Amino acid sequence: MKSLKKLSLLLMLGALMAFIAACGQTEEGSGNADGADNGEETTELEGSVVVDGSGTVFPFMSQMAENYMVNEQENVSVEVGRAGTSAGFKKFLVEDGTDFNNASRHIKDSEKATAEELGIEVQEMKVALDGLTFVINKDNDWATELTADEIKQIFLASGNKKNWSDVRPEFPNEPIVTMGPNENHGTYEFFWESILEEQDLVEGVNLQQEYSTLVDLVSKEKNAIAFFGFGYYDNNKDKISAVNVDFGNGPVEPSLETIGESEDFAYAPFTRPVFTYLNTGMAKEKPQVLDFAIYTMETAQEVAKETGFAPLTDEEVQATIETLNSLKE
Repeated sequence: MKSLKKLSLLLMLGALMAFIAACGQTEEGSGNADGADNGEETTELEGSVVVDGSGTVFPFMSQMAENYMVNEQENVSVEVGRAGTSAGFKKFLVEDGTDFNNASRHIKDSEKATAEELGIEVQEMKVALDGLTFVINKDNDWATELTADEIKQIFLASGNKKNWSDVRPEFPNEPIVTMGPNENHGTYEFFWESILEEQDLVEGVNLQQEYSTLVDLVSKEKNAIAFFGFGYYDNNKDKISAVNVDFGNGPVEPSLETIGESEDFAYAPFTRPVFTYLNTGMAKEKPQVLDFAIYTMETAQEVAKETGFAPLTDEEVQATIETLNSLKE
């Protein structure tokens, strides 16, 4: 009887020790798994990321920054400015400059030369597509559809279109009030270089630094016509109207469905890529900068649609992500 009790006690002790050992292994295994996740996927970062540049890209990048700080790295501060593409490059291409420069045009050869002189390695990140949009006052019921050439003639000094009736005889005999972003902006440069082919703008065109100012001015001036990125129109449809542009096959409304680079997209002639440029030296020195760059490309498609941009192809996005990941090596 005593032997039986002793055997039972030994069995109970053995089971208890096995249970404790199993728990210890489970906790140790969990600890290793957590450590692996923290090291590879959820490493907590801190510090700052400084972005400036394009006013057109600002809504996209400010939303991206907010998403990153709220959902990804709450201890990282991402500051996004909107000095304009060209003004932004001046802040980017200096010693200890910004980490990123948003741009609504490609980097210029002169800017590449400055980067080379300073030993700054620059990585172009194409993030979305934008449609150059021409907007008019809500009370303008005559210029809702214009040909691409009529738009060019309105903004060219050589077009000599002073009144709306100079565009079409049936239009009102009232002065055209032209507006747009100033020379700090890549949107201005894209329009002047790619659409107007570097010809002189019409005298008296009202060029502004802030896109919100342009929206307000157009909403208050019946004879106004201005140009800027699709997103600013899309967010202000209650205040202004967009001109449907005829490129030769009938009027096309700018939209996320018509904006695209290939011939399959009806608004292709007025479509342009938008970018952010990364200082790769900063990305290698500061892990939060590279992490934000990768996060930007990983979520670019979704944020583009949310902020009035047409998305890129998945192949383009993945190629950029692979390039950025190579900077870790």
